[in-house]
Amino acid sequence: MFQYIHYSSTKQEQYALVTKQLEALLAGEPNKIANLSNASALLGQFLDRINWVGFYLHDGHELILGPFQGLPACVRIPLGKGVCGTAAFEQKTIRVADVNEFPGHIACDAASRSEIVVPLVKDGELIGVLDIDSPEVNRFEEEDEIGLMHFANVLTRFL
Repeated sequence: MFQYIHYSSTKQEQYALVTKQLEALLAGEPNKIANLSNASALLGQFLDRINWVGFYLHDGHELILGPFQGLPACVRIPLGKGVCGTAAFEQKTIRVADVNEFPGHIACDAASRSEIVVPLVKDGELIGVLDIDSPEVNRFEEEDEIGLMHFANVLTRFL
């Protein structure tokens, strides 16, 4: 049913396509864990040069590991700590060119060199964050940030 797709167009067109695929994949499915699992799998096959993609979910106090693709990860992240906790606390996307230069970075995978974290907010409430790591310094560009923020906005409609 599903197969690997090589995305060969502009980055903006690629993000538009993967977001349309997300909508089709999640349509009619009410289960949050199933939807987050498929979203992480979709991004895992869409994004190149990454080593981790997944979600941390807010339980009202801290972030807890959710569905992901990659090596085992940190299970709990306090709000305001590391890139994920800071993005969640501030409810704003954070793109880090070199994680070794981010104060308080939490190194779950020593191979990660750059990171982007997009908060998932629905009706003013923090649901969690989308976290993506890369073994390359400065992997994520402004186009990635814009595309991933749109992807996350669409995803939150299904959560």
